[in-house]
Amino acid sequence: MKHIKGEHGPLHWLFESTLVLKSVFALLEIAAGLGLWLVPHARIEDLTGWLVQSHLIEGHGSPVYARVAQAMGAFSLASQHFYALYLAAHGVVKLAIVLLLMRRVAFAYPLGIVVFSGFIVTQLHRWSHTHSPVLLALSALDLVVIGLTWREWRGQRG
Repeated sequence: MKHIKGEHGPLHWLFESTLVLKSVFALLEIAAGLGLWLVPHARIEDLTGWLVQSHLIEGHGSPVYARVAQAMGAFSLASQHFYALYLAAHGVVKLAIVLLLMRRVAFAYPLGIVVFSGFIVTQLHRWSHTHSPVLLALSALDLVVIGLTWREWRGQRG
């Protein structure tokens, strides 16, 4: 396996820091996926019911209650299993690429650029439906990682 020689400097430090951050996110995704797979659907419904009935949400008339109730109405056992598999697989793929980049394996650079670009497309598509600022933040982080990965890869190729 061909490895890319490491370099030093503030942009390289930023590259490595974003890889650490992405690896933490990947581990959280894997844990969330496993949690969704292992926790019975009835327990998730119970927890959601407790949240909307307690003081955490301001009563049945609040917009938060309406959104949570609507989301749980659409959150079937099949949805739970889909999200469990999606999160775990997404986390494993992300973690594998990040670990290869940390080891400076040459083919991981173009692979990472392609995969993280795919993540951005998926996240922005989802954002167009949800308008979640978290998806924009994750896409921005992926864009930074792509730029830094390109810089590291280009710097070693030519």
